[in-house]
Amino acid sequence: MKKLIAGNWKMNGSLAANEALVNAMLSGLGSEEPGADLVLCVPAPYLAQMQLLLKGAKLTWGAQDVSAHEQGAYTGEVSAAMLQDFGCRHVIVGHSERRQYHGETDALVATKAQRALAAGITPIVCVGETLDEREAGHTESVVKRQLAAVIHTVAHCTSEIVVAYEPVWAIGTGKTAAPEQAQHVHAVLRAQLAAATQHPERVRILYGGSMNAANAASLLAQADIDGGLIGGASLKAPDFLSIAAAAR
Repeated sequence: MKKLIAGNWKMNGSLAANEALVNAMLSGLGSEEPGADLVLCVPAPYLAQMQLLLKGAKLTWGAQDVSAHEQGAYTGEVSAAMLQDFGCRHVIVGHSERRQYHGETDALVATKAQRALAAGITPIVCVGETLDEREAGHTESVVKRQLAAVIHTVAHCTSEIVVAYEPVWAIGTGKTAAPEQAQHVHAVLRAQLAAATQHPERVRILYGGSMNAANAASLLAQADIDGGLIGGASLKAPDFLSIAAAAR
């Protein structure tokens, strides 16, 4: 299975800037088939633009969040069915910024993953520990608890998710888990998936803590790192393309 490189633009972009960035990425990719699957997870207002710009392209597009509700009186929410209307293939759920700033619980994240799967969209389920949790020796228990909630909820569909390990202390800080540190956690997650599904090999586990053009190759060389969830580097075409090249 190819590695997966998923860009997370977070709350960045404009119509003009998006078009320039996407065109630069497409130009950089050229006619050659990318060695990895590539997806850009953009702010919801720009999904229609991505649908136009990336139609038939080697890049696919996705969203950064989805409602836990199917439809109804939930002002400001975006349902999985709406994301499907815009051709989304992936959606991020449980990003640490959603957990931290919006109080999202493990149970809520699991429900969001379930909604995405029901709409035919692959959820990128984020798990990760804070610096305090790591220093207290709780990394494994935290990520296993977060993933267990999703496994319990999606049950037999577990093999259809993507998991992203994002050490919270490494997001947007410039700090990165050493490749061996990241591999250790990925191996723990792989073992947990192996106990939960008959097809753990179908689940790609991404690393999501400040992966960039300089460290991508060493991280992606690890046995259980199947790609990256890329933040800041996905806003610069050369950096994103360098990471994609390292994932071959």
